[in-house]
Amino acid sequence: MAASIEIPLSGGDVTEGVVRVGDTVRRPLGPQSPAVHGLLRHLEDVGFDGAPRVLGVDGRGREVLSWVPGETPRRPLPAYAVSDEALAGVARLLRRYHDAVEGYGLAEGAPWDTAASNLDGEPELIGHCDVTPENVVFRGGVVCGLIDFDLARPTTRLYDVVTALRHWAPVADPADRDWRLYGVDVGRRMRLFSDAYGLDRATRGELLTASRVRFERSYRAMEWRAEQYGGGWARMWHGGAGARIRRAQDWLERNWDELDACL
Repeated sequence: MAASIEIPLSGGDVTEGVVRVGDTVRRPLGPQSPAVHGLLRHLEDVGFDGAPRVLGVDGRGREVLSWVPGETPRRPLPAYAVSDEALAGVARLLRRYHDAVEGYGLAEGAPWDTAASNLDGEPELIGHCDVTPENVVFRGGVVCGLIDFDLARPTTRLYDVVTALRHWAPVADPADRDWRLYGVDVGRRMRLFSDAYGLDRATRGELLTASRVRFERSYRAMEWRAEQYGGGWARMWHGGAGARIRRAQDWLERNWDELDACL
């Protein structure tokens, strides 16, 4: 009987109706689900242990994924999620993920969610594109997995890195940061992440410019999604997501030289 009890899972901003049933997670299927399932099956095939497994579709038409044991940090963030060890752990996990999907290919016609922002240039791999604290699983305070691949799509390593840094450095106005990150040295944390990921000097030189481009395109993409999709996207937008992006842009410009020196 315990295995059939549905426990609602909160924390996601967009996808509603996600529940835990025993050691599985049940989620509504979306247009991008077939593409995401192919990605997750590839990760299983190559032995990447930091993502859920696809188990099928249940009798109510919901996708069934394996439960990834551990904790996902919620705001206000716990101390373990803002440590240098956590930051480096996220960078190493993202690098392992990128290396695991590099050989997956970019199948034309796959129903990825392509309405979101991206950088210029040819896609290199399928990025996660949403490495926020809510989507990183910790076990015993140690980074161990990624969940919620709904925004996965063809992109570049650089895009995934600057997206992660947006939330984990964090590249944000201090007024919009978690209280434990209010006064942190963002430049030092960006360098620590870059070191742990293994970014070369040339790529580090592109981080700030890529962040600037991502902010502008993310603003426009979120505004469009709020208008077109409503729901969680509209709630985020009307809850101040656009204003937070603009404040982050302004903070980045004011602190550009200092951040560049750190990198």
